[in-house]
Amino acid sequence: MTYKTILLVIGANEHENDLTAAADLCAAADAHLSVLLVKLAAPPPIGDYAAMSVAWLDERAEDMRQLDEAVERARATLKGLGISFEANGIYCETAWADNDVGNRARYADITLIGASMKPDSPLRARAIDGALFYSARPVLLATNRQSVTLRPKKILLAWNSTMESARAAREALELMESAEEVNVVVVDPSAASAKNGEEPGADVATYLARHGIEVTVDRLPSAGRRVEEVLNQHAIDTSADLIVMGAYGHTRLRERIFGGVTKAMIEAPMVPVLMVR
Repeated sequence: MTYKTILLVIGANEHENDLTAAADLCAAADAHLSVLLVKLAAPPPIGDYAAMSVAWLDERAEDMRQLDEAVERARATLKGLGISFEANGIYCETAWADNDVGNRARYADITLIGASMKPDSPLRARAIDGALFYSARPVLLATNRQSVTLRPKKILLAWNSTMESARAAREALELMESAEEVNVVVVDPSAASAKNGEEPGADVATYLARHGIEVTVDRLPSAGRRVEEVLNQHAIDTSADLIVMGAYGHTRLRERIFGGVTKAMIEAPMVPVLMVR
């Protein structure tokens, strides 16, 4: 997939590093940067005559003023960086934020979630869910540890023979074609003709090889560790620039209650992660 429009979703505060990192990303990819600054609306007060609360209305008005100022600052920052860009703000109710982000993400090739969003977990969760579930587009999660790139030299493809991982592999084909090294990682594989085949990882490696991709299959034991720990550690050990993986093989509700690889990778990615639903 050639990425020509990149949507960066950020909050209204402390986002300068994300803006410059996204600008660098777009400059390297010759892509247009679309910036969406999001602020979640203050919830209404509870009680008698709550809807008429002057303090609540004043708070919302102040939030919108701060958002407008943040949009202008973002435009000023990007104006001198020599890229094609646009920056807009949206003040939305928390319950509808994922829909609002998803609607915008449909008009981009990929949604970038910057590292500055980490402290604002409600907004970050809504933005990621919106892009994954309501846009049919991939999500790229940035970290504080290393620069995010769309020209990675080393890629780790997390493979578990699900539709989600297959979509991720297909989405990242061009990235893998231009990479120097691709490691297909299968954790605790079990040979089964109906799923992984007699040699887990071999089928997807063959598929990728037909596209001219040099592939190494790494079958790793968890040895009592969680799958996300194995993936993150192997990414570090192989100096991977990017992890590519399918998202939410289980339902969101199940992952939120019981946990899961997607939830864990969203919460604590060690290297940038490209997720596809």
